[in-house]
Amino acid sequence: MFTILMKAAHYLILILMVAYTVAAYTVFRSRSRETRERLFLRQDWLLLGIHFLAYLTMYLKTLNTELLLFYAAQLVYFLFVLLLFRNLYPRISKGLLNNMCLLVMTGFVMITRLSYDESVRQFRFACIGTVIALIVPVIIRKLHLLTKMTWAYAFVGIGLLGLVMVASRSVNGAKLTLTVGGFAFQPSEFVKIIFVFAVAGLLAGEHSLKRIITATVLAAVHVGILVISTDLGSALIFFVAYLVMLFVTTRNPFLVSIGVLAGAAAAVAAYFLFSHVRVRVQIWKDPFADYAGSGYQICQSLFSIAAGGWLGTGLYQGSPGAIPYVEEDFMFSAILEEMGGIFGICLILVCLAVFIMFVNIAMKLESRFYRLAAVGFGAIYATQVFLTIGGGTKLIPMTGVTLPLVSYGGSSLLSTLIMIAIVQGLYMLRSDEVREEYETERSRISEPGQPYRD
Repeated sequence: MFTILMKAAHYLILILMVAYTVAAYTVFRSRSRETRERLFLRQDWLLLGIHFLAYLTMYLKTLNTELLLFYAAQLVYFLFVLLLFRNLYPRISKGLLNNMCLLVMTGFVMITRLSYDESVRQFRFACIGTVIALIVPVIIRKLHLLTKMTWAYAFVGIGLLGLVMVASRSVNGAKLTLTVGGFAFQPSEFVKIIFVFAVAGLLAGEHSLKRIITATVLAAVHVGILVISTDLGSALIFFVAYLVMLFVTTRNPFLVSIGVLAGAAAAVAAYFLFSHVRVRVQIWKDPFADYAGSGYQICQSLFSIAAGGWLGTGLYQGSPGAIPYVEEDFMFSAILEEMGGIFGICLILVCLAVFIMFVNIAMKLESRFYRLAAVGFGAIYATQVFLTIGGGTKLIPMTGVTLPLVSYGGSSLLSTLIMIAIVQGLYMLRSDEVREEYETERSRISEPGQPYRD
Protein backbone atom coordinates (compact mmCIF):
# COMPACT_ATOMS: atom_id res chain seq x y z
CA MET A 1 0.00 0.00 0.00
CA PHE A 2 2.83 2.37 0.88
CA THR A 3 4.46 1.67 -2.47
CA ILE A 4 1.29 2.60 -4.36
CA LEU A 5 0.92 5.80 -2.35
CA MET A 6 4.54 6.74 -2.98
CA LYS A 7 4.19 6.18 -6.72
CA ALA A 8 0.96 8.16 -6.87
CA ALA A 9 2.55 11.02 -4.90
CA HIS A 10 5.58 11.01 -7.21
CA TYR A 11 3.51 11.32 -10.38
CA LEU A 12 1.31 13.96 -8.78
CA ILE A 13 4.46 15.96 -7.92
CA LEU A 14 5.41 15.92 -11.60
CA ILE A 15 1.94 17.11 -12.61
CA LEU A 16 1.98 19.93 -10.06
CA MET A 17 5.49 20.98 -11.15
CA VAL A 18 4.41 21.20 -14.78
CA ALA A 19 1.33 23.20 -13.77
CA TYR A 20 3.48 25.58 -11.71
CA THR A 21 5.88 26.14 -14.61
CA VAL A 22 3.02 26.85 -17.02
CA ALA A 23 1.61 29.39 -14.57
CA ALA A 24 5.04 31.01 -14.19
CA TYR A 25 5.12 31.80 -17.91
CA THR A 26 1.42 32.55 -18.31
CA VAL A 27 1.96 35.48 -15.93
CA PHE A 28 4.27 37.16 -18.47
CA ARG A 29 1.54 37.54 -21.10
CA SER A 30 -1.30 38.31 -18.72
CA ARG A 31 -2.51 41.94 -18.91
CA SER A 32 -5.18 41.81 -16.24
CA ARG A 33 -4.13 42.41 -12.65
CA GLU A 34 -6.90 40.13 -11.39
CA THR A 35 -5.72 37.32 -13.65
CA ARG A 36 -2.14 37.72 -12.46
CA GLU A 37 -3.24 37.62 -8.83
CA ARG A 38 -5.14 34.38 -9.47
CA LEU A 39 -2.07 32.89 -11.12
CA PHE A 40 0.15 33.89 -8.20
CA LEU A 41 -2.29 32.33 -5.74
CA ARG A 42 -2.39 29.16 -7.87
CA GLN A 43 1.41 29.02 -7.78
CA ASP A 44 1.32 29.25 -3.98
CA TRP A 45 -0.98 26.24 -3.70
CA LEU A 46 1.01 24.27 -6.26
CA LEU A 47 4.38 24.74 -4.56
CA LEU A 48 2.85 23.95 -1.16
CA GLY A 49 1.30 20.84 -2.70
CA ILE A 50 4.66 19.70 -4.08
CA HIS A 51 6.23 20.34 -0.69
CA PHE A 52 3.56 18.29 1.13
CA LEU A 53 3.70 15.34 -1.26
CA ALA A 54 7.51 15.22 -1.19
CA TYR A 55 7.65 15.04 2.60
CA LEU A 56 4.75 12.59 2.68
CA THR A 57 6.75 10.34 0.35
CA MET A 58 9.87 10.59 2.49
CA TYR A 59 7.89 9.86 5.65
CA LEU A 60 6.22 6.81 4.13
CA LYS A 61 9.63 5.52 3.12
CA THR A 62 11.43 6.16 6.43
CA LEU A 63 8.60 6.42 9.02
CA ASN A 64 10.77 9.02 10.72
CA THR A 65 8.56 11.34 12.80
CA GLU A 66 11.30 14.00 12.78
CA LEU A 67 10.47 14.55 9.11
CA LEU A 68 6.91 15.51 10.05
CA LEU A 69 8.14 18.09 12.55
CA PHE A 70 10.68 19.41 10.06
CA TYR A 71 7.96 19.63 7.39
CA ALA A 72 5.76 21.62 9.79
CA ALA A 73 8.62 24.04 10.48
CA GLN A 74 9.22 24.53 6.78
CA LEU A 75 5.50 25.03 6.12
CA VAL A 76 5.44 27.82 8.71
CA TYR A 77 8.52 29.31 7.06
CA PHE A 78 6.97 29.38 3.57
CA LEU A 79 3.66 30.78 4.82
CA PHE A 80 5.64 33.42 6.73
CA VAL A 81 7.64 34.38 3.63
CA LEU A 82 4.68 34.44 1.23
CA LEU A 83 2.31 36.32 3.52
CA LEU A 84 4.69 38.69 5.31
CA PHE A 85 6.52 39.86 2.19
CA ARG A 86 3.25 40.56 0.38
CA ASN A 87 1.70 42.41 3.31
CA LEU A 88 4.84 44.31 4.23
CA TYR A 89 5.64 45.21 0.60
CA PRO A 90 2.38 45.23 -1.42
CA ARG A 91 4.18 46.24 -4.63
CA ILE A 92 6.68 43.39 -4.49
CA SER A 93 7.22 41.19 -7.57
CA LYS A 94 5.06 38.24 -6.54
CA GLY A 95 6.23 36.11 -9.43
CA LEU A 96 9.87 36.47 -8.38
CA LEU A 97 8.92 35.73 -4.76
CA ASN A 98 7.04 32.55 -5.75
CA ASN A 99 9.88 31.27 -7.93
CA MET A 100 12.35 31.93 -5.14
CA CYS A 101 10.21 29.90 -2.73
CA LEU A 102 9.87 27.03 -5.21
CA LEU A 103 13.65 26.80 -5.67
CA VAL A 104 14.28 26.97 -1.92
CA MET A 105 11.61 24.32 -1.38
CA THR A 106 13.20 22.01 -3.96
CA GLY A 107 16.52 22.42 -2.19
CA PHE A 108 14.98 21.59 1.20
CA VAL A 109 13.40 18.42 -0.19
CA MET A 110 16.50 17.11 -1.95
CA ILE A 111 18.95 18.00 0.83
CA THR A 112 16.63 16.35 3.40
CA ARG A 113 16.57 13.22 1.26
CA LEU A 114 20.39 13.22 1.08
CA SER A 115 21.28 14.39 4.61
CA TYR A 116 18.81 15.37 7.31
CA ASP A 117 21.46 17.18 9.39
CA GLU A 118 22.62 19.27 6.43
CA SER A 119 19.02 20.13 5.62
CA VAL A 120 18.48 21.43 9.15
CA ARG A 121 21.55 23.66 8.76
CA GLN A 122 20.31 24.83 5.38
CA PHE A 123 16.93 25.67 6.91
CA ARG A 124 18.63 27.78 9.59
CA PHE A 125 20.56 29.70 6.95
CA ALA A 126 17.32 30.23 5.01
CA CYS A 127 15.68 31.72 8.10
CA ILE A 128 18.65 34.05 8.66
CA GLY A 129 18.70 35.03 4.99
CA THR A 130 14.98 35.73 4.99
CA VAL A 131 15.26 38.09 7.97
CA ILE A 132 18.02 39.97 6.14
CA ALA A 133 15.97 39.95 2.93
CA LEU A 134 13.07 41.60 4.76
CA ILE A 135 15.31 44.56 5.62
CA VAL A 136 17.12 44.93 2.29
CA PRO A 137 14.23 46.53 0.29
CA VAL A 138 13.93 49.26 2.91
CA ILE A 139 17.66 49.98 2.62
CA ILE A 140 17.44 50.12 -1.18
CA ARG A 141 14.47 52.49 -1.12
CA LYS A 142 15.71 54.83 1.63
CA LEU A 143 19.51 54.81 1.52
CA HIS A 144 20.39 56.71 -1.67
CA LEU A 145 24.03 56.80 -0.57
CA LEU A 146 24.38 53.29 -2.06
CA THR A 147 24.90 54.80 -5.51
CA LYS A 148 27.86 56.92 -4.35
CA MET A 149 30.06 54.29 -2.66
CA THR A 150 31.84 52.94 -5.74
CA TRP A 151 35.35 52.90 -4.36
CA ALA A 152 34.23 51.61 -0.98
CA TYR A 153 32.69 48.61 -2.78
CA ALA A 154 35.90 48.12 -4.76
CA PHE A 155 38.24 48.23 -1.75
CA VAL A 156 36.05 45.97 0.41
CA GLY A 157 35.62 43.42 -2.39
CA ILE A 158 39.31 43.29 -3.27
CA GLY A 159 40.23 43.20 0.41
CA LEU A 160 37.99 40.21 1.15
CA LEU A 161 39.20 38.26 -1.88
CA GLY A 162 42.80 39.08 -1.03
CA LEU A 163 42.27 37.89 2.53
CA VAL A 164 40.94 34.57 1.24
CA MET A 165 43.93 34.23 -1.08
CA VAL A 166 46.38 34.78 1.79
CA ALA A 167 44.66 33.34 4.87
CA SER A 168 42.48 30.43 3.72
CA ARG A 169 43.67 26.88 3.28
CA SER A 170 43.38 25.03 -0.01
CA VAL A 171 40.56 22.46 -0.32
CA ASN A 172 40.36 20.31 -3.46
CA GLY A 173 42.84 22.60 -5.15
CA ALA A 174 41.02 25.89 -4.45
CA LYS A 175 41.07 28.54 -1.73
CA LEU A 176 37.43 29.34 -1.01
CA THR A 177 36.56 29.72 2.66
CA LEU A 178 37.45 31.79 5.69
CA THR A 179 36.79 30.60 9.24
CA VAL A 180 35.91 33.20 11.86
CA GLY A 181 34.98 32.05 15.35
CA GLY A 182 34.37 28.52 14.15
CA PHE A 183 32.02 29.74 11.40
CA ALA A 184 33.19 29.02 7.84
CA PHE A 185 31.92 31.08 4.91
CA GLN A 186 32.85 31.85 1.31
CA PRO A 187 33.53 35.59 0.90
CA SER A 188 33.37 35.36 -2.91
CA GLU A 189 29.63 34.66 -2.66
CA PHE A 190 29.07 38.06 -1.03
CA VAL A 191 31.73 39.89 -3.02
CA LYS A 192 29.61 39.15 -6.12
CA ILE A 193 27.07 41.66 -4.83
CA ILE A 194 29.72 44.24 -3.93
CA PHE A 195 31.44 43.73 -7.29
CA VAL A 196 28.23 44.43 -9.23
CA PHE A 197 27.66 47.66 -7.28
CA ALA A 198 31.28 48.74 -7.87
CA VAL A 199 31.12 48.16 -11.64
CA ALA A 200 27.67 49.77 -11.84
CA GLY A 201 29.03 52.85 -10.06
CA LEU A 202 31.86 53.20 -12.57
CA LEU A 203 29.81 52.57 -15.70
CA ALA A 204 26.66 54.46 -14.70
CA GLY A 205 28.27 57.86 -15.23
CA GLU A 206 29.84 59.25 -18.34
CA HIS A 207 30.86 56.79 -21.08
CA SER A 208 34.42 57.99 -21.28
CA LEU A 209 37.31 55.73 -22.22
CA LYS A 210 38.88 56.46 -18.84
CA ARG A 211 35.81 55.13 -17.03
CA ILE A 212 35.72 51.98 -19.14
CA ILE A 213 39.43 51.32 -18.60
CA THR A 214 39.06 51.87 -14.85
CA ALA A 215 36.13 49.44 -14.67
CA THR A 216 38.07 46.91 -16.75
CA VAL A 217 41.08 47.13 -14.45
CA LEU A 218 38.82 46.75 -11.41
CA ALA A 219 37.19 43.66 -12.90
CA ALA A 220 40.59 42.25 -13.89
CA VAL A 221 41.88 42.62 -10.32
CA HIS A 222 38.87 40.75 -8.90
CA VAL A 223 39.14 38.00 -11.50
CA GLY A 224 42.93 37.81 -11.15
CA ILE A 225 42.76 37.28 -7.38
CA LEU A 226 40.18 34.52 -7.86
CA VAL A 227 42.35 32.85 -10.50
CA ILE A 228 45.38 32.95 -8.18
CA SER A 229 43.17 31.40 -5.50
CA THR A 230 42.20 28.78 -8.15
CA ASP A 231 38.51 29.62 -7.61
CA LEU A 232 37.98 29.51 -11.36
CA GLY A 233 34.22 29.04 -11.22
CA SER A 234 33.74 32.32 -9.35
CA ALA A 235 36.29 34.01 -11.62
CA LEU A 236 34.21 33.06 -14.65
CA ILE A 237 31.01 34.33 -13.03
CA PHE A 238 32.62 37.71 -12.24
CA PHE A 239 34.03 37.93 -15.77
CA VAL A 240 30.71 37.22 -17.51
CA ALA A 241 28.85 39.67 -15.26
CA TYR A 242 31.33 42.41 -16.16
CA LEU A 243 31.05 41.71 -19.92
CA VAL A 244 27.25 41.85 -19.78
CA MET A 245 27.29 45.12 -17.83
CA LEU A 246 29.87 46.57 -20.24
CA PHE A 247 27.72 45.70 -23.25
CA VAL A 248 24.57 47.14 -21.68
CA THR A 249 26.48 50.36 -20.99
CA THR A 250 28.30 50.84 -24.30
CA ARG A 251 26.21 48.77 -26.75
CA ASN A 252 29.56 48.18 -28.44
CA PRO A 253 30.01 44.55 -29.60
CA PHE A 254 33.64 45.25 -30.49
CA LEU A 255 34.59 45.87 -26.84
CA VAL A 256 32.73 42.75 -25.74
CA SER A 257 34.45 40.71 -28.48
CA ILE A 258 37.83 41.87 -27.18
CA GLY A 259 36.75 40.79 -23.70
CA VAL A 260 35.65 37.37 -24.94
CA LEU A 261 38.98 36.87 -26.72
CA ALA A 262 40.85 37.92 -23.59
CA GLY A 263 38.79 35.48 -21.56
CA ALA A 264 39.52 32.68 -24.02
CA ALA A 265 43.25 33.44 -23.82
CA ALA A 266 43.05 33.42 -20.01
CA ALA A 267 41.28 30.03 -20.10
CA VAL A 268 44.05 28.56 -22.26
CA ALA A 269 46.65 30.01 -19.89
CA ALA A 270 44.83 28.52 -16.88
CA TYR A 271 44.88 25.13 -18.60
CA PHE A 272 48.67 25.19 -18.78
CA LEU A 273 49.26 26.88 -15.41
CA PHE A 274 46.99 24.82 -13.14
CA SER A 275 47.15 21.04 -13.01
CA HIS A 276 43.63 20.62 -11.59
CA VAL A 277 42.23 22.58 -14.55
CA ARG A 278 43.91 20.13 -16.94
CA VAL A 279 42.47 17.25 -14.94
CA ARG A 280 38.94 18.68 -15.17
CA VAL A 281 39.25 19.18 -18.92
CA GLN A 282 40.52 15.62 -19.37
CA ILE A 283 37.65 14.30 -17.23
CA TRP A 284 35.20 16.28 -19.33
CA LYS A 285 36.63 14.83 -22.54
CA ASP A 286 36.61 11.20 -21.33
CA PRO A 287 35.54 10.58 -17.72
CA PHE A 288 35.57 6.80 -18.19
CA ALA A 289 39.30 6.80 -18.94
CA ASP A 290 39.89 7.07 -15.18
CA TYR A 291 36.58 5.81 -13.82
CA ALA A 292 37.93 4.65 -10.46
CA GLY A 293 39.91 7.86 -9.94
CA SER A 294 39.34 11.43 -11.09
CA GLY A 295 36.47 10.53 -13.44
CA TYR A 296 34.39 8.78 -10.77
CA GLN A 297 32.34 11.85 -9.79
CA ILE A 298 31.14 12.80 -13.27
CA CYS A 299 30.59 9.14 -14.21
CA GLN A 300 28.29 8.65 -11.23
CA SER A 301 26.49 11.83 -12.20
CA LEU A 302 25.86 10.49 -15.70
CA PHE A 303 24.68 7.15 -14.28
CA SER A 304 22.21 8.99 -12.04
CA ILE A 305 20.83 11.02 -14.93
CA ALA A 306 20.42 7.90 -17.06
CA ALA A 307 18.72 6.00 -14.23
CA GLY A 308 16.14 8.72 -13.72
CA GLY A 309 14.84 8.97 -17.27
CA TRP A 310 11.88 11.25 -17.89
CA LEU A 311 9.83 10.33 -14.83
CA GLY A 312 12.51 9.62 -12.22
CA THR A 313 12.91 6.74 -9.81
CA GLY A 314 11.11 8.52 -6.97
CA LEU A 315 12.43 9.87 -3.66
CA TYR A 316 14.59 7.32 -1.84
CA GLN A 317 14.34 5.01 -4.87
CA GLY A 318 17.65 6.02 -6.46
CA SER A 319 21.25 6.29 -5.29
CA PRO A 320 22.32 9.93 -5.74
CA GLY A 321 24.41 9.62 -2.58
CA ALA A 322 26.93 7.64 -4.65
CA ILE A 323 28.00 10.94 -6.26
CA PRO A 324 30.76 12.63 -4.20
CA TYR A 325 29.79 16.15 -3.03
CA VAL A 326 26.34 15.66 -4.53
CA GLU A 327 24.69 18.21 -2.19
CA GLU A 328 26.99 21.01 -3.34
CA ASP A 329 28.15 20.30 -6.89
CA PHE A 330 25.74 17.75 -8.39
CA MET A 331 22.35 18.57 -6.94
CA PHE A 332 20.82 18.80 -10.41
CA SER A 333 21.94 15.23 -11.18
CA ALA A 334 20.29 14.03 -7.96
CA ILE A 335 17.08 15.82 -8.96
CA LEU A 336 17.12 14.23 -12.41
CA GLU A 337 17.60 10.75 -10.96
CA GLU A 338 14.82 10.77 -8.38
CA MET A 339 12.45 13.48 -9.64
CA GLY A 340 12.94 12.86 -13.37
CA GLY A 341 13.83 14.72 -16.53
CA ILE A 342 10.41 16.41 -16.72
CA PHE A 343 10.89 17.88 -13.26
CA GLY A 344 14.45 18.91 -14.19
CA ILE A 345 13.31 20.71 -17.36
CA CYS A 346 10.64 22.54 -15.37
CA LEU A 347 13.26 23.54 -12.82
CA ILE A 348 15.46 24.97 -15.58
CA LEU A 349 12.46 26.90 -16.94
CA VAL A 350 11.75 28.33 -13.47
CA CYS A 351 15.39 29.44 -13.21
CA LEU A 352 15.04 31.02 -16.66
CA ALA A 353 11.88 32.79 -15.49
CA VAL A 354 13.85 34.26 -12.57
CA PHE A 355 16.46 35.59 -15.00
CA ILE A 356 13.76 37.05 -17.27
CA MET A 357 12.25 38.86 -14.29
CA PHE A 358 15.65 40.31 -13.41
CA VAL A 359 15.98 41.65 -16.95
CA ASN A 360 12.40 42.96 -17.05
CA ILE A 361 12.91 44.84 -13.81
CA ALA A 362 16.21 46.26 -15.10
CA MET A 363 14.53 47.54 -18.28
CA LYS A 364 11.96 49.50 -16.25
CA LEU A 365 14.45 51.28 -13.99
CA GLU A 366 15.25 54.95 -14.68
CA SER A 367 18.49 55.08 -12.70
CA ARG A 368 21.45 53.86 -14.76
CA PHE A 369 23.18 52.63 -11.61
CA TYR A 370 20.25 50.47 -10.51
CA ARG A 371 19.60 49.28 -14.07
CA LEU A 372 23.18 48.06 -14.42
CA ALA A 373 23.04 46.48 -10.97
CA ALA A 374 19.90 44.50 -11.84
CA VAL A 375 21.47 43.36 -15.12
CA GLY A 376 24.65 42.35 -13.30
CA PHE A 377 22.72 40.30 -10.76
CA GLY A 378 20.80 38.62 -13.56
CA ALA A 379 24.06 37.76 -15.34
CA ILE A 380 25.55 36.30 -12.15
CA TYR A 381 22.46 34.20 -11.49
CA ALA A 382 22.15 32.89 -15.06
CA THR A 383 25.88 32.11 -15.34
CA GLN A 384 25.87 30.18 -12.08
CA VAL A 385 22.85 28.13 -13.13
CA PHE A 386 24.46 27.34 -16.50
CA LEU A 387 27.79 26.34 -14.96
CA THR A 388 26.18 24.04 -12.41
CA ILE A 389 23.77 22.30 -14.77
CA GLY A 390 26.28 22.22 -17.63
CA GLY A 391 28.98 20.71 -15.42
CA GLY A 392 26.71 18.06 -13.95
CA THR A 393 25.45 16.94 -17.35
CA LYS A 394 28.94 16.98 -18.95
CA LEU A 395 28.04 19.83 -21.28
CA ILE A 396 31.05 21.78 -19.96
CA PRO A 397 33.90 20.94 -17.55
CA MET A 398 32.98 21.05 -13.87
CA THR A 399 33.56 24.38 -12.14
CA GLY A 400 32.45 23.52 -8.61
CA VAL A 401 29.75 26.18 -8.22
CA THR A 402 26.38 25.58 -6.58
CA LEU A 403 22.88 25.72 -8.05
CA PRO A 404 21.46 28.93 -6.51
CA LEU A 405 18.87 28.37 -3.74
CA VAL A 406 18.83 24.61 -4.41
CA SER A 407 22.29 23.22 -3.61
CA TYR A 408 23.59 22.91 -0.07
CA GLY A 409 25.70 25.84 1.08
CA GLY A 410 24.96 28.58 3.58
CA SER A 411 27.03 31.30 1.89
CA SER A 412 25.47 30.64 -1.51
CA LEU A 413 21.94 30.60 -0.08
CA LEU A 414 22.43 33.80 1.92
CA SER A 415 24.01 35.72 -0.95
CA THR A 416 21.31 34.66 -3.43
CA LEU A 417 18.50 35.60 -1.05
CA ILE A 418 20.13 39.01 -0.52
CA MET A 419 20.60 39.46 -4.26
CA ILE A 420 16.93 38.70 -4.96
CA ALA A 421 15.91 41.02 -2.12
CA ILE A 422 17.97 43.82 -3.70
CA VAL A 423 16.23 43.30 -7.03
CA GLN A 424 12.87 43.30 -5.23
CA GLY A 425 13.86 46.60 -3.65
CA LEU A 426 14.71 48.01 -7.09
CA TYR A 427 11.34 46.81 -8.41
CA MET A 428 9.51 48.60 -5.59
CA LEU A 429 11.69 51.67 -6.09
CA ARG A 430 10.47 51.89 -9.67
CA SER A 431 6.88 51.37 -8.49
CA ASP A 432 7.33 54.29 -6.11
CA GLU A 433 8.63 56.45 -8.97
CA VAL A 434 5.68 55.55 -11.19
CA ARG A 435 3.26 56.31 -8.40
CA GLU A 436 4.88 59.70 -7.72
CA GLU A 437 4.75 60.55 -11.43
CA TYR A 438 1.07 59.62 -11.51
CA GLU A 439 0.25 61.70 -8.43
CA THR A 440 2.21 64.68 -9.81
CA GLU A 441 0.41 64.50 -13.16
CA ARG A 442 -2.93 64.06 -11.45
CA SER A 443 -2.42 67.10 -9.20
CA ARG A 444 -1.25 69.18 -12.17
CA ILE A 445 -4.34 68.28 -14.19
CA SER A 446 -6.62 69.13 -11.27
CA GLU A 447 -5.22 72.68 -11.08
CA PRO A 448 -7.51 75.23 -12.75
CA GLY A 449 -6.35 76.64 -16.03
CA GLN A 450 -3.84 73.84 -16.66
CA PRO A 451 -4.38 72.08 -19.99
CA TYR A 452 -4.03 68.31 -20.08
CA ARG A 453 -1.03 66.99 -21.96
CA ASP A 454 -0.59 63.28 -22.62
